[in-house]
Amino acid sequence: MAAVALLGAGCGAGAEAKAFGREAAQAEIVAAVEGSGLPESDLPGPGGPTATPSPTPSTEQERLAERVAACSAGWQYIGPVVDGSRGDFDKAVGTLAGERWSQSQRQVEKLDDEGGTMVAVTLKKQGWTLYARHHSASQGLSLEMISFQASEDSCMKQFTEKERESLAG
Repeated sequence: MAAVALLGAGCGAGAEAKAFGREAAQAEIVAAVEGSGLPESDLPGPGGPTATPSPTPSTEQERLAERVAACSAGWQYIGPVVDGSRGDFDKAVGTLAGERWSQSQRQVEKLDDEGGTMVAVTLKKQGWTLYARHHSASQGLSLEMISFQASEDSCMKQFTEKERESLAG
């Protein structure tokens, strides 16, 4: 009898798992980026400077963008090439894996003969899909783009085909 009581302690309605939502996804992305050594973002939003609050959306496109933002979390850097950022990107992806984001795809492409590369990693966790991207082009503009963009799968499924096309183009 005592064994049953001990095994049952802590179980039941009071011990339900904490929901994984937008705030949790955002916090994990920002923590992974900050702990990896990636360059600071100078773009508005989480991980960068605070954005000026935008006015109430007045167009359909603005309302659509606001709905997408409610389903999403992310961080991005666009700027000059930073030495070692590819390793720092991999470190951030590894940190996310340590937070139980499971990697479902990884693609690496050589962009040019000067060392430009593109890495794309897809990770999944509790109904969320995260696309991590690292683009580094040494030729021409010498530009680097790094992003971690996560979307809640069920939320994104609510968009119509027409809305998805509008977002893409």
